[in-house]
Amino acid sequence: MSTFVRTFLLGIALLFLAACSRTPETGPVEVKWDRDICAHCGMALSDRHYAVEVRGGPKKQVVKFDDIGCAVSWLKKQSWGNDANMEIWVADFRTGKWLDARAVRYVTGKRTPMGFGYGATSEGDFGSISFDEARKQLLAKDK
Repeated sequence: MSTFVRTFLLGIALLFLAACSRTPETGPVEVKWDRDICAHCGMALSDRHYAVEVRGGPKKQVVKFDDIGCAVSWLKKQSWGNDANMEIWVADFRTGKWLDARAVRYVTGKRTPMGFGYGATSEGDFGSISFDEARKQLLAKDK
């Protein structure tokens, strides 16, 4: 095999690897548990059942939080914090599976990392509330 062909194939392989390792442009990203830090409170993300990720802003960057209360408080301070195109992903408090934070229900009285007490669920538990109601309650506590 000629040097040109080897170099060409190596270049193609490197481009393929680079494309595969890129951060996705939508959806949640991998959390490095016990290493990634909450953007609001500075605590390490360690509880897989209450973590939150926000993708938004001018660069569509992903920001991680250890509690929905931290995410809501942090978003209040962002100029783009109410952007409808922003993505908010929250872990299901039962399974840890990522859910669209605006499409699920929230139950109160949970023992969460920062004590805000809201757990997200895809099930319509009795007494559960919408994202908008949970956000309103969290912002009222954050004054």
